[in-house]
Amino acid sequence: MEANYVPVYVMLPLDVVSTDNQLQKPDELREMLKCLKSADVDGVMLDVWWGIVENEGSEMYDWSAYRALFQMIKEEGLALQAVMSFHQCGGNVGDIIYIPIPKWIREIGKSNPDIFYTNYRGTKNEECLSLGVDNQPLFFGRTAIEMYNDYMKSFRENMADFLAAGLIKDIEVGLGPAGEMRYPSYPETQGWAFPGIGEFQCYDKYLQEDFKEAAAEVGHPEWEMPGADAGEYNDKPESTNFFKTNGTYLTEEGEFFLNWYSSKLIVHADQVLDKANLVFLGCKVKLAAKVAGIHWWYFHPSHAAELTSGYYNLTDRDGYRPIARMLSRHYAILNFTCAEMRNSEQPEEAKSGPEELVQQVLSAGWREGILVACENALGRYDKYAYNQILKNARPNGVNKCGPPRLRIFGMTYLRLSDELLKEDNFSLFKFFVKKMHADLNYLPNSDKYFAPIEPMARSKAEIPIEELLEATKPEEPYPFDSETDMPVDSGSSSLFGTVFSVFGKIKSIFIR
Repeated sequence: MEANYVPVYVMLPLDVVSTDNQLQKPDELREMLKCLKSADVDGVMLDVWWGIVENEGSEMYDWSAYRALFQMIKEEGLALQAVMSFHQCGGNVGDIIYIPIPKWIREIGKSNPDIFYTNYRGTKNEECLSLGVDNQPLFFGRTAIEMYNDYMKSFRENMADFLAAGLIKDIEVGLGPAGEMRYPSYPETQGWAFPGIGEFQCYDKYLQEDFKEAAAEVGHPEWEMPGADAGEYNDKPESTNFFKTNGTYLTEEGEFFLNWYSSKLIVHADQVLDKANLVFLGCKVKLAAKVAGIHWWYFHPSHAAELTSGYYNLTDRDGYRPIARMLSRHYAILNFTCAEMRNSEQPEEAKSGPEELVQQVLSAGWREGILVACENALGRYDKYAYNQILKNARPNGVNKCGPPRLRIFGMTYLRLSDELLKEDNFSLFKFFVKKMHADLNYLPNSDKYFAPIEPMARSKAEIPIEELLEATKPEEPYPFDSETDMPVDSGSSSLFGTVFSVFGKIKSIFIR
């Protein structure tokens, strides 16, 4: 039965370390950690903000607040998932604090705004650096990739004792806005609202030059990126020439652009993860990358919101398996969001398919032989969300005689808060944790019963993009049971959960 035990982590508050690099309310935080431990939670997830640690100047790192926090987590007997957060906090759903990227980077951006992602109207987004500058030495002689590498290297050096002690179980490497491997295609700061299709974010001069070169190489220097024909943030697919049924996304020029746009994202992730692998080589940790759950317009032929985010996913083209194949060379975990969502909770106009999307993405990971993990996208405290997560965690149920046929490596719950710790909510949450643990008592180092965490080996040889794209051929996803075989107590649902279920269809659902 131990192989059925799925560990549960809880995200810590976004502002647990302040913008001036101070641990906030340590006594109150310690009590909250004790509450989590009393619920047999396995560990916590923590954003380690680039904009806090390296804010004062290039290669001027201050890890003091994070070291104090890591020590507290260790003392309370919890494990840790550390996120290398190379993005801004603020501008995404649930962001309650503003933590920009380092100020010296923003100063460079004032004289060269093309270091930031840009839409076709020229609007810049300072959430994170454009992947167009990955290999441009614009930052006091360093490229963006070198900056990410140096930051992670400093983290390893300064957290060596915690790594050696086994406190840190995985390193999730930030690969875009909200730490997710995507383009910032739906920024609330620029007026996006659910279920808008979003906009392509590749109009900085570096990516425009790259596209022109790529088009010229295939003999079509006249090809251009989509412009106004792809619509604006809050358009619907059918109101645009590009995304409408039988739109220009299906033309040779449109397909070339989408291949280029999505492939650039994969190459970006591959480069950063390769550096992360070198940095943490020999450490007993896993690497992880988060893929966003862009569930709206999933049932429209164009999958418009996925396309603008960088996921070239269509009915006849799997946009996620190439990502999983790339992750496989780094032995990395694919962490996917929206595990709690049900189709019945989404407004009909959005043509959302979170259930099918989760099934597709997890199946892509399993087919490529990698570990997959999940998160909920919104704060939920009800049985409906918990049971949906439980179903996705073990899609074919518990196997009492050994490892389940399918299971996720771990679940990270969003997020630790006063609301979660309210008596009714926390009582149900504890029951959820117990069911995730397959009704077993707390198991330290539970990975040894399913997929033991070994010292990190060197990444395998780089996979040519052509071989990655061979994985786009669609296959039927693995079958999922209609409901979990280990549901939470149906009589203990909070009022919030009941209300959410009743009014879910008319509530606009966002993802982090």
